[in-house]
Amino acid sequence: MSNVDSAMAAPEDGADADAEVMLDPRVQESIGRSLKAHYDDIVNAPVPDKFLVLLAQLEATERRAAGASTDELN
Repeated sequence: MSNVDSAMAAPEDGADADAEVMLDPRVQESIGRSLKAHYDDIVNAPVPDKFLVLLAQLEATERRAAGASTDELN
């Protein structure tokens, strides 16, 4: 049985099956470091050009719509 399997194994003392299973603190720390590393990679990744083009199109459409609604008020 691996460390993760043994850390997540249900208690064998007849405890309620709905009882919360506690992970080994070392496993929790390892998972936390891994998740933080993945999050940092995503946050620091460049925005794809396609998204930048779509955002620019959306902003232009919103500016035109805002200009049209301003013209309607005059």
